[in-house]
Amino acid sequence: MAKKNGAAGGKGTPATVALEKAGVAFTVHAYQHDPAAPSYGGEAAEALGVAPERVFKTLVAEVDGVLTVGVVPVAGQLDLKALACAVGGKRAAMADPAAAERSSGYVRGGISPLGQRKALRTVVDEGALAFDTVYVSAGRRGLEVELAPADLVRLTGAVSAPIGR
Repeated sequence: MAKKNGAAGGKGTPATVALEKAGVAFTVHAYQHDPAAPSYGGEAAEALGVAPERVFKTLVAEVDGVLTVGVVPVAGQLDLKALACAVGGKRAAMADPAAAERSSGYVRGGISPLGQRKALRTVVDEGALAFDTVYVSAGRRGLEVELAPADLVRLTGAVSAPIGR
C-alpha cells in the first residue's frame, strides 16, 4: 500500500509528521512485518519489490562517545571507521540498542533517520545520491517512506560520505 504525503491508516509517525511539516514530497509504503524475518531492511526490500541498494537502514553508533546516525543500504554494512572519519572522529562502535531507542524515540528495526526525538549527527552513505528516490524507515516496523535523497540529507542535516561497505 502506498500513500502520498500521509502515513498508512491516517496515523502519522514522527518521521511522516516531520516530512509533512517540511512540505517534502514522499510516499509511505506499508507491508506486513514478519517478526521471524532475519533482517528488517532485507524484509522491507523484498516485501516492497525494491532493489536492496535503494532501501537504507538507520544505524546508531557512538563516535568518540557521541551518538551518531549512519544511513546505509540494507544490502551492506556500516563501516564504523568511515563513519568516524565523516564526522571528524577517531573511534566508533555500535551504540547500545537501548540508548539508540531512547535517543531516537523509535524501536529497533523501526528507527527512522527522520523525526527523531533528539537530533543527532547524521551521515548518509553517498550511494543514496545516485537514486531519484530512496526508502528509509518511516518510524515503525513494516512502514517505509520513499523520498528524494537530497531531501533526506537536508532534513536530517546530514553529510554524505562513503560509509557503507
